[in-house]
Amino acid sequence: MEKTHATSPLSLNVPEPEFRPGDQPDFSKVKIPKAGEIRRPEVDEDPENMRDLAFGIIRVLARDGKAVGPWAGILTTDELRQGLRHMMTLRTYDARMLIAQRQGKTSFYMQHLGEEAVSCAFQRVLNKGDMNFPTYRQAGLLVAAGYPLADMMCQVYSNDGDSAHGRQLPVLYSSREHGFFSISGNLATQYVQAVGWAMASAIMRDTKIAAAWVGDGSTAESDFHAALVFASTYKAPVVLNIVNNQWAISTFQGIARGGAGTFAARGHGFGIPALRVDGNDYLAVYAAGAWAAERARRNLGPTVIEYVTYRAGGHSTSDDPSGYRPKQESAAWPLGDPILRLKAHLVAQGEWSDERHTQMEAEIMETVVRSQKQAEAIGTLQGGRRPSPKHMFEDVYAEMPPHLVAQRQEAGY
Repeated sequence: MEKTHATSPLSLNVPEPEFRPGDQPDFSKVKIPKAGEIRRPEVDEDPENMRDLAFGIIRVLARDGKAVGPWAGILTTDELRQGLRHMMTLRTYDARMLIAQRQGKTSFYMQHLGEEAVSCAFQRVLNKGDMNFPTYRQAGLLVAAGYPLADMMCQVYSNDGDSAHGRQLPVLYSSREHGFFSISGNLATQYVQAVGWAMASAIMRDTKIAAAWVGDGSTAESDFHAALVFASTYKAPVVLNIVNNQWAISTFQGIARGGAGTFAARGHGFGIPALRVDGNDYLAVYAAGAWAAERARRNLGPTVIEYVTYRAGGHSTSDDPSGYRPKQESAAWPLGDPILRLKAHLVAQGEWSDERHTQMEAEIMETVVRSQKQAEAIGTLQGGRRPSPKHMFEDVYAEMPPHLVAQRQEAGY
């Protein structure tokens, strides 16, 4: 066989975001289906017959505030008002903690700005005893589960009220009682853990399911793919959530997505049903999450859900997004603000008003400020009561081995 010779040097494809600082963002080319347009399959539908759902975007809330389509009509008005309160509470909490970080009261913080609907709505589909394996941007799971704000703040301040005793980076919360597995700073590791936990639940003939969480950037990690192999093979009762907020720390989602059309489509290679959802639509997030949770509870196996949203703030307090994206990009994002969209829906139903919204904002601010005063009375990074160093020796072994007992005694504890 005759050898062929390259006529030009080899090259690599390096994806580039559509907009850079200084550009005028224009999302008019982004394909967004109309609200109510995406079909709702039966819970037990064969994954092979629902491949189309990984490429559209499930939406319930129309531009006029009405809830339409086959995914609508699941939540009551009271449940929607409660969801609005949860999202507004998370946003207010975020704002107060961001200011606290700027004041030097904590070393670090990460906001959820623009992503509140994802975690706040999903938590409502879970039962007591189910377990989330979250990243650092799902504090809405705790807020919607009723975890005390003062306790969350104590963890951010690493004071003596911190349930982790200062051994975790701020915002790496943990609460078994509220179904919130300890967050790991090593991203994507929790995906494998969630699948393993779900498998253990099935092995023990329990009824509890797990929910795994990962951002778009971390889907490039090997743990993500290993988790999908095990979830697919053993049909683990787990919901595999991907929060696509368009940006990793400073790289746009196209880097991690690779040649796949969507992140949800990753499920197809493993025979896992996949949904793609408007992450700024509280009703759509709830409906998709409830559908996937029912699959898991009925022993039908895992589901991949991609939430299409936008990280309106910086990656963290250590990040300045103006260095890699236009300042106007957040305002131009076509899926809007999740809080304003749910508010508009309730107003359109005649179940809400600007006056009631303003009143709720004041009530929430009062609650958050009161919780902050409770936490800061214990201590902040600037002073107050801090966890004892003796805690570094605890919570590793059921019975502390002799060498650690000796070390603790040498340290004076």
